[in-house]
Amino acid sequence: MSARRGAAPRDWERVSKSVADAYFPHQLTPLRAGREPRLTLRTLDLGPVLIGYVGWGADVEIACDYPSAYEVNLPLTGHLASRGRHGLVTSVPGQATVFRADTPSLITHWDATCTVLGVKFDRDWLDREAERVLGAGTVRAAGALPDQVPLEQGPARDWRHLVAGLSSQMRDGSLFTDQPIVREQLAGAVAAGFLLAGCPDAGRVPAPRPRAITRVADAIQADPARPWTATEMAAVAGTTVRRLQESFRAWVGCTPTEHLVGVRLQHARADLEAHPELSISEIAARWGFSSASRFAAAFRRRYGQSPSQFR
Repeated sequence: MSARRGAAPRDWERVSKSVADAYFPHQLTPLRAGREPRLTLRTLDLGPVLIGYVGWGADVEIACDYPSAYEVNLPLTGHLASRGRHGLVTSVPGQATVFRADTPSLITHWDATCTVLGVKFDRDWLDREAERVLGAGTVRAAGALPDQVPLEQGPARDWRHLVAGLSSQMRDGSLFTDQPIVREQLAGAVAAGFLLAGCPDAGRVPAPRPRAITRVADAIQADPARPWTATEMAAVAGTTVRRLQESFRAWVGCTPTEHLVGVRLQHARADLEAHPELSISEIAARWGFSSASRFAAAFRRRYGQSPSQFR
């Protein structure tokens, strides 16, 4: 774990770079001319999870694509306004805004009084945790997560207390540095708590989604080994390829092709456990992968280990 802090830089370019180095590359726009930033930045690194305390000390707008990671911002003071999938989302203390991995997003107003606890999750790692915690039917965490999570009661309140407790250790850069197993357990607890708080109905009540997406998802689930093309999936949906991709990103959190690969990997993973008589190449071919090497690469990205290591 590590903590980053120091004399707060006053020019906007240096301020932006400091936060980008800790979190994400972004486009920062001050909303009031002549106002100097007063940056507050501290972080606690748990490997696949990074907890940060951030305040700009000025009114700003931030555009970010959140490459390869999810971000959850919990305002401690002030308010945070952003554009979500279904309209404007404004979070104040007691609420959290969720930003999806690899998705262009805009914070339209981070007000000058706003400080947040930010929790950054590695995308592939959180997707694996979602499958483990929420059930095998979850292909990507983004498909189940809401734009905003209330934190006033139940598991969400408990998760907020967990994050706040860990954030109190930001000034101690040596905490568990030489004990990676403890860091791993803490990261897992933060992820599991967030997933259960943000997706309380996962595995019980399916999230509502357009019928076109449901038709494609059902067709893929019925025949994942079929050599699906983007055009064929769009035909099932009764729409264009571009429109289907946009809808999938909005409602499922990934493209139709990424969803297809995720379903195939779930079936292949089950076969690795249940059918030791089948070779890895046979399993790859059985579920529509063009080669064992492509299957192995996709499996490693998804589960963090090779098929042979998993077996």
